[in-house]
Amino acid sequence: MLKTFALFGGLVVAIAVGTALFATGSDPKVAWTAGVVTLCALWWIFEPIPIAATSLIPLAIFPAVGVLTTDQIGQSYGSPLVLLMLGGFMLSVAMEKSNTHRRLALSMVNAFGGGGRSLVFGFMTASAVLSMWISNAATALMMLPIVMAVADKTSDVALRTSLLLGVAYASSIGGIGTPVGTPPNLVFMKHYTKLTGSEPTFLQWMSWALPIVVVMIPIAGLWLTRGIKTKTQIELPTVGQWRTEEVRTLAVFAVTALLWITRGGEEYGWSYWLGLPNANDASVALLAAVAMHFLPNGNTNADGKREMLLDWPSAVKIPWGILILYGGGIAIAEAFTESGLSDMLRDSLSGLASVPVVLMIAGLCLAVTFLTEVTSNTATATLLLPVLALAAVSAKLDPRLIMVPATISCSFAFMLPVATPPNAIMFGSEQLTIKTMAREGFVLNLIGVVVVTAICLWNFAG
Repeated sequence: MLKTFALFGGLVVAIAVGTALFATGSDPKVAWTAGVVTLCALWWIFEPIPIAATSLIPLAIFPAVGVLTTDQIGQSYGSPLVLLMLGGFMLSVAMEKSNTHRRLALSMVNAFGGGGRSLVFGFMTASAVLSMWISNAATALMMLPIVMAVADKTSDVALRTSLLLGVAYASSIGGIGTPVGTPPNLVFMKHYTKLTGSEPTFLQWMSWALPIVVVMIPIAGLWLTRGIKTKTQIELPTVGQWRTEEVRTLAVFAVTALLWITRGGEEYGWSYWLGLPNANDASVALLAAVAMHFLPNGNTNADGKREMLLDWPSAVKIPWGILILYGGGIAIAEAFTESGLSDMLRDSLSGLASVPVVLMIAGLCLAVTFLTEVTSNTATATLLLPVLALAAVSAKLDPRLIMVPATISCSFAFMLPVATPPNAIMFGSEQLTIKTMAREGFVLNLIGVVVVTAICLWNFAG
């Protein structure tokens, strides 16, 4: 019933917004842009149709009504950051196909030992590290059977709960650590580059976000394990010998990560030294995905043919809907500028300059954190970041000071199963109650606001 109401109500509200602006003498492009943004926002939040389907609306409407040209639309949906996400997803699929991520996780968990609190910290560390490079959903799905196998060996309810929630929360926290860890990070990269003309490097993002990961994982672990009494060692699944496929997959992934981190900018890094100023992270990701398709994994199929590290039937399973959503968000941001709607918003947000910076950031983090409890984090970032970029300009602030905290807060929703895929996956184990997740997650939501606010102020307000 709610979705039906949202379907038709969204259309009515969007038409009303566009008509009102047109009636007040605004440029028709402004009216069309405002109407489309309103419709997308309402449908992204309430999901009367799939999020990816809603994301096709800008592609269909903006060129038709003259807000954007077909070339501008093509550049939005084919942005280098969309292609980086495409390549990153394919690398993640290759990791899953070879089971390399499971072996890495078990190795890290075993390094922490198998007793009580240290066991939870081991699982959380493994989840956080993996989700920096593969999707948090894939991390949680891979970790779930391992966690359940370990949880079945203990009668300590607090330990079982801590293991499940620890993996869910660490998967979300770790995702903020690299640009490719979760889609909102790349949404930020695009809007910040468009606003300032300067693209943050892979290493720069890590320098901003990794301290938050390093602080949040221990805090979350200490909070979740406060009730654990047992220190009994639990036998963990054995790692076994590395297979050829796993070694080769890990080698390609390691080279890719190294190239991302060392690409540099205009005055340093391999792109500068090799005279390739236009090389970007998408180029690296896509070449790595291509390499995966022709590098043999050491196995042969039933017909005696060599298998590759990645094949198309596996690669095609990536979440294409996220790519469409991201492209739609870039198109909306472009329409904000081209239509003149951005100028109207910038003028209306000029009053933010009088708000103390610390209160502005903390309030923003709090609002975004609780908003993403019920909405897609990528959709939230897509909607908010263009507006926050304008707000920063109006208030004469470093855009990073409000855009980075908002981006990170999109991944810091810990209360509800619907908030993030890891929450839903761990809740699906039927070992948790919503009451337990909400109680533990509410405190972490507030802690996250404090940590993100403090570290972002330290990074950008100096």
